Amino acid sequence: MTTPDMPLPPWQWPERRWRAAVGRARAGRSLHPAFWPGGARCAFAISFDADHDTIPLRDGDESPMRISQGHYGNRRGVPRIRALLQHHAVPTTFFYPAVSALIYPDEVRGIVADGHEIGIHSWIHERNTHLDAETEMDLTSRARDVLQDISRRPVVGIRTASWDFSVNTLSIIRQMGLLYDSSLMADDDPYELVQDGEATGIVELPPEWIRDDAVYFNFDRFSALRPYTAPRDVLDIFMAEFQGAYEEGGLFLLTLHPHISGHRSRIGVIASLLEAARQKGDVWFATHRQVAAWCATQSHGTTA
Repeated sequence: MTTPDMPLPPWQWPERRWRAAVGRARAGRSLHPAFWPGGARCAFAISFDADHDTIPLRDGDESPMRISQGHYGNRRGVPRIRALLQHHAVPTTFFYPAVSALIYPDEVRGIVADGHEIGIHSWIHERNTHLDAETEMDLTSRARDVLQDISRRPVVGIRTASWDFSVNTLSIIRQMGLLYDSSLMADDDPYELVQDGEATGIVELPPEWIRDDAVYFNFDRFSALRPYTAPRDVLDIFMAEFQGAYEEGGLFLLTLHPHISGHRSRIGVIASLLEAARQKGDVWFATHRQVAAWCATQSHGTTA
């Protein structure tokens, strides 16, 4: 039984309601290109979400202990990662919450000087599904302004915090004129986003939780569930995903965090992946912007 003040349970939704939900931000035509630059067999797009101090700040948590884990990302994680990427001459994308960039502007400038891309990753790692459209738009546009001001580079892509994607997010991305998003998970390879049946021209570079370090390594001492996977096992999973992308001629997209994978026992996972990909000899290492731009102009995909 429902009342005027109670929403309908999903099993009572009219067809137009659930069709609207699944069509709001849907996978359209595949943007898997006919070929990758230089005759490469697959594309390798590694990315780092530089959350740093923003996870506890987002939750209103001012504990110096929990904030110190964010300090680690800047103090130790990013320098190790930058050195490794420079050694292998691999360009990558760093997604920043604006607050992280404001706390560590010299880090952002150093990353840009290394040849990496900067992308939007919220204002303070807020959960955008908790926001109204006006607030989400304001925070996202201000985040881009901050990142462009600090990096002195145009910012053309977004990864929403925790891949939280509200009913308004795609409209906001379109209003901002961004080239790509990297938050949704409808495919292994790039595709065009469709909104309410309309092709948007926005390239989706799909991430996945199984290609994210946080789900294997994160630790919460106040939680009964304390996931932890040995680095060698995480490497096996990531390597299998890369090998699959290579065999299919597709995209291998990996999401990592400096405060998680920047530790001594974990940086080797990244090193081993890069070494394995380099040994193939026909892998294109690229930023997310480069992959999105290539797919947008070279793809001959069809509607999925």
